[in-house]
Amino acid sequence: MDKKFMTIDGKTVEINGERNILEVARKAGVDIPAFCYDPELSIYGACRMCVFENERGGIDASCSAQPRDGMVIKTNTPRLRKYRKMVLELLLASHCRDCTVCPKNNNCKLQEFALRYNLTDVRFPNNYIQAEKDASSYSIVRDPAKCILCGKCVRMCNEVQNVGAIDYGFRSSKMKIVTAFDGEIANSPCVGCGQCAAVCPVGAIVVKSDAEAVWNALADGNTEVSVQVAPAVRVALGKELGLKEGEPLMGKLVFALKALGFDKVYDTSLGADMTIFEEAAEFLDRLNNGGKLPLFTSCCPAWVKFAEQKYPELLSNVSSCKSPMEMFAAVVKNQYKGEKKHVHVAIMPCTAKKFEAKREEFVAKDGSQAVDYVLSTQEIISMIKTAGINFAEAESVAVDNPFEEYTGAGVIFGVTGGVTEAVLRFAAKDKSLKEIAYTGVRGLAGVKEATVKIAGKDVKIAVVSGLANASRLIEKIKNGEAAYDFVEVMACPSGCINGGGQPRTELCGRTLRAEGIYKADEIEAKRASDENVSVKKILDDMDSRLKHELLHTSYKKR
Repeated sequence: MDKKFMTIDGKTVEINGERNILEVARKAGVDIPAFCYDPELSIYGACRMCVFENERGGIDASCSAQPRDGMVIKTNTPRLRKYRKMVLELLLASHCRDCTVCPKNNNCKLQEFALRYNLTDVRFPNNYIQAEKDASSYSIVRDPAKCILCGKCVRMCNEVQNVGAIDYGFRSSKMKIVTAFDGEIANSPCVGCGQCAAVCPVGAIVVKSDAEAVWNALADGNTEVSVQVAPAVRVALGKELGLKEGEPLMGKLVFALKALGFDKVYDTSLGADMTIFEEAAEFLDRLNNGGKLPLFTSCCPAWVKFAEQKYPELLSNVSSCKSPMEMFAAVVKNQYKGEKKHVHVAIMPCTAKKFEAKREEFVAKDGSQAVDYVLSTQEIISMIKTAGINFAEAESVAVDNPFEEYTGAGVIFGVTGGVTEAVLRFAAKDKSLKEIAYTGVRGLAGVKEATVKIAGKDVKIAVVSGLANASRLIEKIKNGEAAYDFVEVMACPSGCINGGGQPRTELCGRTLRAEGIYKADEIEAKRASDENVSVKKILDDMDSRLKHELLHTSYKKR
């Protein structure tokens, strides 16, 4: 097959299956600016920032133009720079300009491009209209006044997540992103996954912050503050704090959290080990005693809410186990019962965890919560920077007693397929870890299938990330086109390493984060949850009533 080439800014570049000129250019190291383009979403072509000039002097959008053999284009001419500056001026003419107090300050594409093109003045009248923020969700805050109508949030919500909580509404100059009937996001089908906030290039959708409440708790000398850190957080800190993307940095994070004033620092991986004890037991009981299958995992709160709303008939198939965060928090709070005022914080990659902490199932009659506050990875990075902690030079410190023990099986919960592999390490005793690892449960594909022999039975497994993929799989199950015994679902594509509360990264960054998770797993002396002596003791000390109260729950149609 003959190779095809095009010329970009005088440089010859091979065309190798890219779907548009923008992808060819970026492969060649040419950074064409764009607001509305995302390699994982459909082509929209709305912002017109990614324009190029062809050999005939015509201008077109590189995101929607197909590359052709022999094409010659330019991406940085005086004409194009003038065009892009005009686009920026038009956007800024109707945009809020309180950049210094915006949550996206220094991480905003509009701000970045305005600086890049030396935009010091806007020729058009400012017709910005202050709009009321929508802070009804526990997970995100919407600010319509900052929206540039790039549509990335809409496409993410509809194409990747199949939730459909938001869409375009109204016409012409009144067009905006709305929920059904233009109501609050809390009253929409939103599951709190935060992927809309992750792709928003400006400050129109951001993660709802609990940082100020946590600062206040840390400053209260009469309050003991403990914190748990989810596995996926340790591999998403590096790039923002002067280190490498994907490097596992739990030890440095423990040091930083101690410096911030947290009294006790724990690893949610112990909660994950605890989950495996309970979830694997539930699965084996159903498998061996004719229980309802497939068993769906319950670790992801966005998936659970999605099932409650869209597939309530499957709720009896969802594991009764609480998530690792809620399990661990319940045990920690039980440990501190009767002592001085205690606040428990969870640092999570997931914005849906903020909603989960406030679910009625996890709030006591007196209004107390197992998890008092949830901080996203983005929030803890900001707090570390605020405190002036030199994270890159921080030493590695171990987590605190009495919950210091965890296994590699708990750590791998942070990546898609990790829960399944941890269950297999627990249940498939006739297989080596290497055999289990490569049965098909690893990798960042949206849907993975495998068959593993457990207790002499062929067990069919599916691993899914991204709720649109989950919907397609469930429809196959309902139609009799597929049958499984165990299904792991994570709402965010690639799992928690790509959670809505993590710093945004594309597939290459997620690959590095996944590698970091498995690296952290490999260095652990114990790599199967049933080797965790601490968890065994915790569970043995509970009677059946307390175990059910602290570790299990149920869900209902929403």
